[in-house]
Amino acid sequence: RCGCGARLCCCCCGERESRTPEELTILGETHEEEDEILPRKDYESLDYDRCINDPYLEVLEGMDNKKAQRYEAVKWVLVFAIGVCTGLVGLFVDFFVRLFTQLKFRLVQSSVEECTEKGCLALSLLELLGFNLTFVFLASLLVLIQPVAAGSGIPEIKCYLNGVKVPGVVRLRTVVCKAMGVLFSVAGGLFVGKEGPMIHSGAVVGAGLPQFQSISLRKIQFNFPYFRSDRDKRDFVSAGAAAGVAAAFGAPIGGTLFSLEEGSSFWNQGLTWKVLFSSMAATFTLNFFRSGIQFGSWGAFQLPGLLNFGEFKCSESDKKCHLWTAVDLGFFILMGIVGGLLGATFNCLNKRLAKYRMRNVHPKPKLVRVLESLLVSLTTTVVVFVASMVLGECRQMSSNRHSGNDTLSLQDLSEDVNSSIKTFFCPNETYNDMATLFFNPQESAILQLFHQDGTFSPVTLSLFFLLYFLLSCWTYGISVPSGLFVPSLLCGAAFGRLVANLLKSYIGLDHIYSGTFALIGAAAFLGGVVRMTISLTVILIESTNEITYGLPIMITLMVAKWTGDFFNKGIYDIHVNLRGVPLLEWETGVEMDKLRASDIMEPNLTYVYPHTRIQSLVSILRTTVHHAFPVVTENRGNEREFMKGNQLISNNIKFKKSSILTRAGEQRKRSQSMKSYPSSELRNMCDEHIATEEPPEKEDLLQQMLERRYTPYPNLYPDQSPSEEWTMEERFRPLTFHGLILRSQLVTLLDRGVCYSESQSSASQPRLSHAEMSEDYPRYPDIHDLDLTLLNPRMIVDVTPYMNPSPFTVSPNTHVSQVFNLFRTMGLRHLPVVNAVGEVVGIITRHNLTHEFLQARLRQHYQTI
Repeated sequence: RCGCGARLCCCCCGERESRTPEELTILGETHEEEDEILPRKDYESLDYDRCINDPYLEVLEGMDNKKAQRYEAVKWVLVFAIGVCTGLVGLFVDFFVRLFTQLKFRLVQSSVEECTEKGCLALSLLELLGFNLTFVFLASLLVLIQPVAAGSGIPEIKCYLNGVKVPGVVRLRTVVCKAMGVLFSVAGGLFVGKEGPMIHSGAVVGAGLPQFQSISLRKIQFNFPYFRSDRDKRDFVSAGAAAGVAAAFGAPIGGTLFSLEEGSSFWNQGLTWKVLFSSMAATFTLNFFRSGIQFGSWGAFQLPGLLNFGEFKCSESDKKCHLWTAVDLGFFILMGIVGGLLGATFNCLNKRLAKYRMRNVHPKPKLVRVLESLLVSLTTTVVVFVASMVLGECRQMSSNRHSGNDTLSLQDLSEDVNSSIKTFFCPNETYNDMATLFFNPQESAILQLFHQDGTFSPVTLSLFFLLYFLLSCWTYGISVPSGLFVPSLLCGAAFGRLVANLLKSYIGLDHIYSGTFALIGAAAFLGGVVRMTISLTVILIESTNEITYGLPIMITLMVAKWTGDFFNKGIYDIHVNLRGVPLLEWETGVEMDKLRASDIMEPNLTYVYPHTRIQSLVSILRTTVHHAFPVVTENRGNEREFMKGNQLISNNIKFKKSSILTRAGEQRKRSQSMKSYPSSELRNMCDEHIATEEPPEKEDLLQQMLERRYTPYPNLYPDQSPSEEWTMEERFRPLTFHGLILRSQLVTLLDRGVCYSESQSSASQPRLSHAEMSEDYPRYPDIHDLDLTLLNPRMIVDVTPYMNPSPFTVSPNTHVSQVFNLFRTMGLRHLPVVNAVGEVVGIITRHNLTHEFLQARLRQHYQTI
């Protein structure tokens, strides 16, 4: 540390008074309006590849078997803690949702019963509006604090598991706003669920807990330098997301499969066990506390998840009843087709609404988003109240309502199905079927459709389905935390119950079990909306605790997915595409093998030398947005052979001729800003000692290189950059590839003053440990925010100890399918393209492998042919 207070080596500190005005401008002393030279990209990629550089090797040298075992044991403790904390978050949300909902419905129901005789139902409506608008307003305010907390969070977590870093998605402030916001959204009567946000909350817990620090709570810092990499962090996020699914549905195996199916690029056996262990911890933590709080039976484990479907079982008195038969499979397939069509319609309408919001709501002040949420809440409340009071029918109650038969098995449920029956405006021994569905929590309405012996009018079910379909489609996407699982299940359950009633009434199939058709309808509609298969099948089986439903649920979900995919994508994929996130599918199309790596790579390289001046590094970092740079040396010894006889010995010219931006053009771009260096004045000043000497002849230059051929990474002059006067031979000089250096690593080296002077050797450069290199993870300082007034631009940085010397590379002739599989399965961020003689000719990133980019290059390929 220098006396000036910056984290710089003393050799890099200079006296501020000795700076010229040009240097002060270049080093960031002046503050002008054009501070940002290039715009930041919204989405970065995660880097799952290990950077096996010198600091990492030093860590490995100190690692023995005992330390490795302790390291692995700490991982198991952390995934268990992630599961426990996720279960506690679910307990918090469920407790307050239940508290607020019961308070609201108890007061409004007593008001309705009282005002039915006095004729003051408008007052009851105002009371309901007061509750709902207040709760929704609070939920919207929390989203204003952290906008990424809006929605279910599943699209964002799917992107993260796929390898995309969504800004703010796993911050502590996000989970606080998400958990508190979703309980207000659900308690406010919106047609949303709390299961989707639970997945997001679990992922945030998984990302933050192993770090033992938070940006929101800067004072809480622990000296825990482990697991500070994207590779470890994404494993913990996978465990947290699975724990969220397990807590929401009581389905630990389904949660594990969800993390696998919904985007985890890299998977192995060890990760599977850890994710399953975290899911089990979340399930039993939530089960333990909910059972103890609601039933007083601590340790009985009666409530496995936030959403419980109850027990599907025919009455012992009905000998003809079967849960399902082989004949019913035909009806289930038809329901799957209809569910796929309904899901495609839902997604189409929601996509149009989302586009409208992006054009007309989001550009306006944030208050407009709050007003939209309040408008949706107002409309929903009025529709629910009016439909319950006007459109409901009085239906006869079941004769065995108080018998406690085994059909309902309600002892283990959080709320008695029969106790949630509403009798608004109906005489004795009858109930209002529409009010029973609308004037209850959504979980209770699902249980009514699954287990209620009494019938629901086909007209009521049709109206309920239509209203719920439209309102839930409108609601998903507004600025409140909201899930889509429960509304889709409830909407689909009404559809399935309607099918069962029609089959009983008009076809005479009295043997069918209405609860089974309601469950299949729920699966068909949910599958048509989200297009999940394996994980959703297991989740529903675990939620019903009935293994015999495995075949019909699986067939229904497959048919619903195939039908929906014929028209559009799943709802989460649609929202991912609308946000422009570069999500990678599992594999590419067969026709993409007509392309090679050379067809999709980026040939305009911004590179650094192994030993580069600080002035050049700052120029590169300030004038580019690249997150990695190839470390190269110029193969001057092969120049003559390179151009001899006009034969293209190297592929460099072939690839670079098609590009307008040459390295000379790159230098012009670097020199456009006054804040980037080298400027002509500073460069002349830095190189005046070189100008006094006679320029060496090419033969002397080659002789110098031959004398230094045993140097690991030789280069001519650290500050040498392309210039306007370069010849064609110089512009296309071969670049020998030595490794990759990340932007974050370069910024860290500059921030800590890792450099040496010309009069010294690179061995005198300070060395940073692996912990010091990752200290600022995951938010490294920006080059525009660094105080560079104390940096001496003449100093040289040796990047070779910190670069990745052995990254994954591909040949220019590699087929796109091979490139894609390597990039996705290994979770890469950058993939250099290196020819047969070790020269880097391009680089491939995630954006070069997106479906849209590949389709555009394929069209260019056909046009060329």
